[in-house]
Amino acid sequence: MKILVAEHCGFCSGVKKAVDTALSVPPENTYVLGELIHNEDVTSRIRARGLIVVERLDEVPDGATLLIRSHGVGKAVYAACEARGIRVVDCTCSFVRHTQKLVEEASASGRTVVIAGHREHPEVVGLVGWCSGEALVFDSAQEDFSVLEGKDIVLVSQTTFSVQRFSKIAENLQKVRPKTVEIFQTICYTTVCRQKETERIAKQSDAMLVIGGLNSSNTNKLGEIASLYCGRVFRLKNADDFEYEKIKNFKRVGVVAGASTPDWLTSEVLSKMAENNTEVQNETVAEAQAPVAEETVKAEVEAAPQAEAIAEAADEKPTMAKVIENIDRETPYKRGQLLTVKIVSAKDEGVYVSVSGKGEILVEKSELDCEEYDRAAYAEKVGESIDVMVVDTKPVKLSEKAVKKVKEEEALLKDIEEGKEFSVVCTGFNKGGLTAELGTYAVFVPAREIRAGYVKELDKMVGKKLRLKMLEIRKERRKEIIASQRVILEAEKAAREAAKAEKEAAFFDSINVGDVVEGKVERVTSFGAFVSVKGFDCLAHISDLSWTGVKEVTDVLEIGKTYQFKVLKIDRENKKVSIGYKQLQPRPWDTAAERYAEGDIVHGKVVRIVPFGAFVELEKGIDGLVHVSQISHEWLENPTSVLTIGEEVDAKVLAFDPEAHKITLSIKALQPRPWQESRERGDRDEQREGGERRRSRKQNRRTASDYADEEEYREWSDGGFSGASIADLLGNDDNNK
Repeated sequence: MKILVAEHCGFCSGVKKAVDTALSVPPENTYVLGELIHNEDVTSRIRARGLIVVERLDEVPDGATLLIRSHGVGKAVYAACEARGIRVVDCTCSFVRHTQKLVEEASASGRTVVIAGHREHPEVVGLVGWCSGEALVFDSAQEDFSVLEGKDIVLVSQTTFSVQRFSKIAENLQKVRPKTVEIFQTICYTTVCRQKETERIAKQSDAMLVIGGLNSSNTNKLGEIASLYCGRVFRLKNADDFEYEKIKNFKRVGVVAGASTPDWLTSEVLSKMAENNTEVQNETVAEAQAPVAEETVKAEVEAAPQAEAIAEAADEKPTMAKVIENIDRETPYKRGQLLTVKIVSAKDEGVYVSVSGKGEILVEKSELDCEEYDRAAYAEKVGESIDVMVVDTKPVKLSEKAVKKVKEEEALLKDIEEGKEFSVVCTGFNKGGLTAELGTYAVFVPAREIRAGYVKELDKMVGKKLRLKMLEIRKERRKEIIASQRVILEAEKAAREAAKAEKEAAFFDSINVGDVVEGKVERVTSFGAFVSVKGFDCLAHISDLSWTGVKEVTDVLEIGKTYQFKVLKIDRENKKVSIGYKQLQPRPWDTAAERYAEGDIVHGKVVRIVPFGAFVELEKGIDGLVHVSQISHEWLENPTSVLTIGEEVDAKVLAFDPEAHKITLSIKALQPRPWQESRERGDRDEQREGGERRRSRKQNRRTASDYADEEEYREWSDGGFSGASIADLLGNDDNNK
């Protein structure tokens, strides 16, 4: 079988610049606006570095770094980035940038810009964004161009558009008689070369392999062209899609690759072909075999003034020449292959080893499994065997450290497969979830497996540590671990809840109403304090903190301190316990006898006035009653005529009953008696009158002073004053008359 490989395979200069930049720019806080190129393998590598791919500019935070892909963007994107402090790393292809300038100038001059290309392609969307006036897009020569009649037109093309389709659109466009028309064939130089090469190779081949992303516009164009001249065309996304059985009976097989297809993908396909057929002969289709004269190509595109871009493309070297050369040499080694080799000699640069006695290969000192390279120590090991891994084949590069890493990885994978938890740092994300790396394995955490519930902002997870358990391990060409953090978090939550339930059960089994317990005040609210008793939160309501009542919990309890409490109520069903502090404190009346006795002079504040008297607060929780008859020596209709709320007064204790919680007070007992003078004058009058007359009057009449001289013991209740009243006494006096 003979293989015809196109000379212009792999990345064009614009794509190569964008990919190299994405693989070298610091990934921290760096974003890519849209897929860098239409190739899943490359996109995966970029995401694995930690770069975040977004579809809209508003997903990029202020002050971040934004990498603009080779397709370019509209003018407004640059203005928005400048306004928001976003640093722009511009990887726009020079061909695309040239076309942007053309449409910007044409639109500014008032002409209608017509773009031949696919409306949804990012390059075309970006070109429209440079137009300040009317811009129309056509992707087929069969469209209706009548809208352009009588207009001044400038026609440009998407850089990866089909040359034949562009020519046909230009031809049909002029048939509608625009006022003026200026045509720029802005298809890039390498695109023209690839399409010409594809046509030449397809005409000479029995079958064609077209390699590149299935959503790549330029690669799909190559597939369309190949189908025009060859009956057997196979589209391959990568080497996984290659099936030798389908091409083994063809004598000549052509291979072409799109501008967004990395060399390593094409190399893998060619390597597979060589592995399956040792008689494969490789042939690069260059000028001698498939003459695509450079002068001819240039002449076809010089209708557009893009000399600078063409010169840049002309300097591009064939990207697959080395790949083909290496396949021709047919190296016996494969990347990742494990070898046991013998040390032949030790040099300053490392040790030379022999593989099965065939030649010598250097193992660089940086790839030896040692903390610091000691040439003398390794010289003593000449003749000994070590295990190495093939980490590269062009040229062959061996590593002892890689073997150690693989062994460590195998041990780790064994633990992971057995269900052991492992940790990684999230390096990227996509619409489906989070990405990371563990050794040579890619790690993917589906969005639903990050934690319980929906995770909206996946980008904020980048850089964070993930604790994971394996769901699935894939060990094919792309080694990948599908993992979950949610299962760990849910298991831990269930364990916490089980431990809490067990602890609560033990607590409720050990506590009863009436128990005196010790608890630490953890936090306070307006309605009480939450106290930790044996690790369980109990509530001490504010009404159960003091017998005299408090406004603030902190007036009685201090956060962080431990006190004794009494269990008042237990609600096992709702897991609630009420406790009290005042229940273990003496009530004011319990010790009142130590402070008060009949005949004592006390001081207090009037706190309530009722029709039958006034209540005087002697201390918090202890009030005494001054009956209306004990307020003043004068007759009072209403206590408020003499006393006011809040007034402080002195009084004499007339009666004290601590068991009934009652104290009877008298204010007038401490005041001078106004009728004392009147009584003395009466005595003198009595001397002047006859003795019998004086005695008769004295027997039949009692004065107010007589009442004052009597023992004035009074008892009271909330309903009023008990015992003989002044009215009763006065009534009796009338009867005596």
